[in-house]
Amino acid sequence: MRLEYFEMIDSVRLLDRAAGRIEALARVPMASPVFEGHFPGHPLVPGVLLTETMAQASGYLVLAHLDFARMPFLTGVDKARFRSFVGPGANLLVTAHLEHDGSGYAVTKAAISHDGKALCDAELRFRTMPFPDGLDAPMRERARTIGLFPDSAPAEREP
Repeated sequence: MRLEYFEMIDSVRLLDRAAGRIEALARVPMASPVFEGHFPGHPLVPGVLLTETMAQASGYLVLAHLDFARMPFLTGVDKARFRSFVGPGANLLVTAHLEHDGSGYAVTKAAISHDGKALCDAELRFRTMPFPDGLDAPMRERARTIGLFPDSAPAEREP
């Protein structure tokens, strides 16, 4: 997880296209500029970044489901619940399940847990649209880096 770069997903652990399900891993860094302000002396991952983490896992699921034919853009967050705080060093399991895809929209249910304990969950809505010029290749490269494609392994990266 590189919070300040909005790279929230470190690796994909499972992609089940038939079931419309993804499991991804996100390792919260021990130090980040984000923690300097949230909160001084008591670092916590902001809820908005946990929401972004669920959205990114869901987005990769939608990209895989659509075979990268269209790009998902987050349009709504419903029923978001935050059950516990997340601090530096946490190893997060991020799951998402595709609830709906059609008419240019996709809906997922996503959740984050740590050591089997539910931390947060939400329903996420996406508009699927043609890739903006120049975004297709970087998205495919990032997907390869995190191991979204079965023929690629996640790249090892220093936390």
